Amino acid sequence: MTRTAPPISLAGSELGAVRHVCAFFSNDDEEYRVLLPFIKEGLERGDKAIHVVNPQQRDEHLRWLASAGIDSAVAQQAGQLEIMINTEAYLRDGNFDQDRMLATFEQLASGNAPGGFPLSRIVCRMDWVVGDKSRLENVIEFESRVNDVWSRHDDAVICTYHLSQFKGDAIIDILRTHPRVIIGGILQQNPFFTPPQEFLKEYRARRSGPGSLPIRES
Repeated sequence: MTRTAPPISLAGSELGAVRHVCAFFSNDDEEYRVLLPFIKEGLERGDKAIHVVNPQQRDEHLRWLASAGIDSAVAQQAGQLEIMINTEAYLRDGNFDQDRMLATFEQLASGNAPGGFPLSRIVCRMDWVVGDKSRLENVIEFESRVNDVWSRHDDAVICTYHLSQFKGDAIIDILRTHPRVIIGGILQQNPFFTPPQEFLKEYRARRSGPGSLPIRES
């Protein structure tokens, strides 16, 4: 990451050098109220916008962007806005592969993505992990591992979770994998963040405990 990169306004505060954020929301209205100014600022600055949304959410997402005065058609035609479906992005062939997604995000990162944009602002809706315990555990591990990718780039990455869909223990583990957090609509330093080397050692030991399948180290 270039430490001279300008700060980014988000949720009543600023993102400095650390830009991997988990965002907990109560509903769609709160999510868009908080994130639309961040999205619009990025497009106006010339940043790349990558939005990973739920199936069936694309049209609604475009309506929200339009409500903020964003011309999605022009931005998409210019290659500045890319909208992806989360189940297609994360579950290629129906499976979530951590290493494949690490490589994918490395390709999307500033300096690697085509188009010459100064950086990417990536917003990922994480509903697709709900209802599958093994998948959720893999994603929590991935969220810790991907900090290594984002530590080397200026991109801002917001992973959005709706609180009603996750149990308390999962929320705590998700918190521990992100250096910054949005909660109550406000961006904060995350006191629960645990460095990946420490978190992964503990988490993999938990996952490979009695009655669990062995976890592959990487």
